[in-house]
Amino acid sequence: MALGIALMVKAKLGTSPISSLPYIFSLRFTAISLGSFTILWNLLLILGQAVVLRRKFRWYQLIQIPLTLIFGAFVDLAKELLGFLNPENYLFQAAVLLFGCLVLAFGVSLTVLAGVVMNSGEAFVAAVAEQTGKDFGLVKVFFDSSLVLLSAGLSFAFFGMVAGVREGTVIAALLSGFIIRVFNRLLGPEAERWLTGSQAGEETASK
Repeated sequence: MALGIALMVKAKLGTSPISSLPYIFSLRFTAISLGSFTILWNLLLILGQAVVLRRKFRWYQLIQIPLTLIFGAFVDLAKELLGFLNPENYLFQAAVLLFGCLVLAFGVSLTVLAGVVMNSGEAFVAAVAEQTGKDFGLVKVFFDSSLVLLSAGLSFAFFGMVAGVREGTVIAALLSGFIIRVFNRLLGPEAERWLTGSQAGEETASK
């Protein structure tokens, strides 16, 4: 997921909706890295889950905190590793952006198939959907759209123009869900067979 975000940032056509706020702040406050702002943003989303769910908040969800710290560190590491990448041609930029969407969607799909804990953005959306009784997809669209509008507004306030929120942000918002569903269909049966085989092996060993 971190590599996907770094690729989209390198494309300079905008990043994913969930990363748009940290990206705008990293453009304004350049002394602080994108990974650091990503950590702060995700910690805020974890706090938001606790506020929304109240007594329904499960403490095992706090495992998101160390995962968030690791995730932010990997965002910065991925950007460092991609330091050589500086696409200027628009078609090349678009190709890097689409590849970033693909990599990000693959990472999200793996977290879904793992079935352990959601990333903080998806978990926050799930918390709001649970408490309001609204469809998860509907809440997700509203959440992503709100982030894009807020990021555009902050960009204008910081720079007097819309920076960091471009057509790539819209493309990422439209494509990511579709690509994730494709990966889930492709990887889901294989993951189930692997887990079933592992369980069977453990049962045989225990006997």
